[in-house]
Amino acid sequence: MFDVVCAVIMDQEGRFLVCKRAEGKALAGSWEFPGGKVEADENPQSALQREIMEELACEIEVGEQLPAVKHHYPEYSIRLLPFICSINSGEPTALEHTKIMWATPDQCRSLKWAPADVPVWTALFSS
Repeated sequence: MFDVVCAVIMDQEGRFLVCKRAEGKALAGSWEFPGGKVEADENPQSALQREIMEELACEIEVGEQLPAVKHHYPEYSIRLLPFICSINSGEPTALEHTKIMWATPDQCRSLKWAPADVPVWTALFSS
C-alpha cells in the first residue's frame, strides 16, 4: 500500500477544483481531486505542494487533513490522504489532465469519479 495525497480546493463561490484523468493513464476519463504519490523522502504536505505545482502550475497552502481513505484496486492498494487547500498563487492550468473545472457539489455528484475519491467528496457534501 502506498500513500497518495489530494487537494480539496474550494473557490469563493463554493465550487471545487476537479480534474479529469488523461487518456493513457490508469482510470483515464475519471474525475479526481488533484494530487499524487508521496515519495519516500517527502511528508504528505510537501508532496501535495509539489504535485499541484507539477499538475496545475500553482502554489497552494495545505490546511486541515481529512480522514484517510484506503482503496484496493486490482493491481495495487492506496491510502488516499485528502487535505483542504487554498491557492496561494497562480491560476490552475491542466498540465497533466484532459480537463479541469470548478464544479458545484451537484455537478460533482454527477461526475464519473476515480473510486478512491468517492468517499472524499461524499464526506464533504454530507456534512
